Amino acid sequence: MSDKNYYKETEEAFRRKREARESDRRARLEQVHITVPQLVEIDAALAKTGYKIMGGLREGADVKEMTAAIKAENESLRQRRRELLKKNGYPEDYTDVKYDCEKCGDSGFVNLDMCSCMIKAVADARLADSDLGRLSETQNFESFDLTYYAEGAERATAYTIYEKLYSYAKDFNSKTEQGWLLLGGTGLGKTHLSTAVGIEVIKRGYDVEYKTVQSLLDDFQAVQFRGGDVRGVDKYYDCDLLIVDDLGAEMSTQFTVSCIYNLINTRMNKRKPTIFSTNLSADEIRDRYGDRIVSRLLGEYQPLRFVGKDIRHQRLCRRRGKI
Repeated sequence: MSDKNYYKETEEAFRRKREARESDRRARLEQVHITVPQLVEIDAALAKTGYKIMGGLREGADVKEMTAAIKAENESLRQRRRELLKKNGYPEDYTDVKYDCEKCGDSGFVNLDMCSCMIKAVADARLADSDLGRLSETQNFESFDLTYYAEGAERATAYTIYEKLYSYAKDFNSKTEQGWLLLGGTGLGKTHLSTAVGIEVIKRGYDVEYKTVQSLLDDFQAVQFRGGDVRGVDKYYDCDLLIVDDLGAEMSTQFTVSCIYNLINTRMNKRKPTIFSTNLSADEIRDRYGDRIVSRLLGEYQPLRFVGKDIRHQRLCRRRGKI
């Protein structure tokens, strides 16, 4: 989990944007009050609406009749205002505030609920800061190409995996515990789909950490041996979803195996989901990491076995016109 408070930073950005919009509106209003002085009197009358209502209530006026009369008077003033603006070469809405989001008025909230525009802004900030940001345009669910898998069982398997991971990402929430172990040879789409999951889960407003296993272990080594900030690795224990790519590509030592075991065990105890991808077979995982890790990976994580031919090689051949 990042040290950055994305919600606070985004809310502050929205506040500055809203203030800028309102400042721009005041400047335009001052301009038209100079060039169309009749608007000064009209705007002053419209601004007194609240006083009129309070005055009528104190005098015991019929509320329904009073509000109807004030509404009619204000609409007449607004119509006269629109006509004056148009007559003097201005758009009718020239002095309105121009918000990016009319639903929340660039406040980021609708009543007490966070507006969809702010949710998206927070997600975009998270994605830009994550290792997934640079991959989001090319390795998403929309760009996953089933034609690289041979028709028949191979393509059916790829489609089933795609459907499972797509549904998982779309339904991800704070109670999700399911982890995945993506198995298969090099270039079969494991990284593409795990990346796609991470991107979608970030867009849904959750903390996602995506790392190659070597990069992740480098962070642990920096803390253990070079006095690095422990917060640099705490995020791997605490984030909503952790994605570890290329398990088995790291240099295997007692320290790295211990790190991987502690990571798996801690996240399981915290009921935090993790996605691992690896080129290793089940037997190779056992030989490399031992029974403690393999029993957790194969017992607690749902395996998805990718089959087919190296997509990177196929893509290269297609570019060269060989297939």
